[in-house]
Amino acid sequence: MSELTLSKDAQEALVSKLKIYFKDELDQEIGSFDAEFLIDFLAKDLGPHFYNQGLRDAHALFTERAEELGYLVQDLEKTNSSMT
Repeated sequence: MSELTLSKDAQEALVSKLKIYFKDELDQEIGSFDAEFLIDFLAKDLGPHFYNQGLRDAHALFTERAEELGYLVQDLEKTNSSMT
């Protein structure tokens, strides 16, 4: 997996949300630098877990849909009563 990178706008939005969360939920002030550092840590150390779970979920959905598609194709098969 390549390293997670965020656009400048996404990084700024996350920093803002994190600062608000710390203020509202933890009654703590956190600076932008500390918020960026925390976001980088979360992305590096926790990001792969969520990324892999997303891949597992996508794979399960793909497998389920592929199986359904197989049944739909079988339903399209024509029967020939003279060949039975």
